[in-house]
Amino acid sequence: MALVVPHRTPSPSPRPLRLGVLASGHGSNFEALVQASRHGGLHAEVVGLVVNTPHCKALARARRLDVEAAVMDHRGYTSREALDHALVNHFRALQADVLVMAGWMRIVSPVLCQAYDKRLVNIHPSLLPAFRGLNAVERALAAGVCITGCTAHLVVPEVDAGPILIQAAVPVYPNDTMATMATRIHAQEHRILPVAVAMAGQHVFGRP
Repeated sequence: MALVVPHRTPSPSPRPLRLGVLASGHGSNFEALVQASRHGGLHAEVVGLVVNTPHCKALARARRLDVEAAVMDHRGYTSREALDHALVNHFRALQADVLVMAGWMRIVSPVLCQAYDKRLVNIHPSLLPAFRGLNAVERALAAGVCITGCTAHLVVPEVDAGPILIQAAVPVYPNDTMATMATRIHAQEHRILPVAVAMAGQHVFGRP
């Protein structure tokens, strides 16, 4: 496994970053951020989780970890922009500095991108720009690549096209399945996401 890191390590923030997390699935990256903030050297506090379905498994993790959680079902909003306005208002009320899309399976609009410009981070299960969009692990396996991985990047309105913060490469073995590949990729996502959050946090304090 090779890790592609930034040219310089992010400086420690003068106070803990306040993180908001968006999730649609199991929430393993959400939990990785909480654990990193409490035990792993990430100078941050996860102040809230938002999920977009009432049965999202990340909710159980939030209860166990004692993190405030809210359900904002996308089906209850008239447009993508309406949902994003609600998200902005919610996280501003929590005074969140940085938002992290940790398996958030919704395309975001310029409303959210502009409100959290350079402070909105996504984790994607491929080495971008390869395999942008949905089903990245499945498409990498079908393509017969020898190496795949994961990418943490800043979010812009175009899907999976924002500036790359950090990547981790994961080898693909001849007997791999989607499950075995996904397991190894997730392990690296948990490793690089806290680094990406610290990098995005530099913009909170006016650092380049």
